[in-house]
Amino acid sequence: MLKGAKLKCPKCGEGALFSSYLKVDDSCATCGQELHHHRADDAPPYFTIFISGHIIIPLMILMERLWAPALWIHMAIWLPVTVIMCLAMLPPVKGSLVGLQWAFRMHGFEADESDRVRTAAD
Repeated sequence: MLKGAKLKCPKCGEGALFSSYLKVDDSCATCGQELHHHRADDAPPYFTIFISGHIIIPLMILMERLWAPALWIHMAIWLPVTVIMCLAMLPPVKGSLVGLQWAFRMHGFEADESDRVRTAAD
């Protein structure tokens, strides 16, 4: 998940995960890991809104209690901050979810020989 949050391939940690802002590359240019079958489309925005809400709302309440500014000041401050925070957090959150799916071998991420753990029987 950490490699995905760094926007890198979950297998090798070196190749780029995204080909554009939120478009996951079909495969890693470094190790060749296929990434096209991920299913991280709907969940990242929900997690992003959840996380940013837990950061913004306490700050908003704190500002209201300390200074009690007018509503237009709240809107002028918190609306752009929230939008920028969500847009900045969305790629790392999506990358983390792709990394999680890869780690649990979900949605077509199959283990290959280099991923398998050797046992005493091998």
